[in-house]
Amino acid sequence: MDALYPRLLVDDFGACARFYEAALRELLGIEPVKMLPAAEYANWDLKDEAVLVLMGRARMAEAVGTGGLPAPSGQDRAMLVLRVDDVDAAAEALAGLGAVPVAPAQDRPEWGPGLRTAHLRDPGGNLLELQSY
Repeated sequence: MDALYPRLLVDDFGACARFYEAALRELLGIEPVKMLPAAEYANWDLKDEAVLVLMGRARMAEAVGTGGLPAPSGQDRAMLVLRVDDVDAAAEALAGLGAVPVAPAQDRPEWGPGLRTAHLRDPGGNLLELQSY
């Protein structure tokens, strides 16, 4: 059983599914376990543990009864963090797949010894952090 995993709720399921399919193949060498476009659902596992699930935001809102409420806006409420060997190379690879750079790769000693990060947005506008340490 998976104890904890991120589920990103996205407005453009198709664009995000294509992005993460390519990105997770590039960064982790994994393929989706399920890709159900009609249900707006996809998930990826690594070593039999869930690492990411995508779901259409409207589908989730319908499921929990919040479909009539406005979509969130303003500052980010969540971020997906991906640990990689080479932040610069991973940022370049994801930008080539359609991610939008937000903050360039940089050392962050104030956050932790040897920490390097880069921040991007996926096609759905979700904030991503690439990190190595």
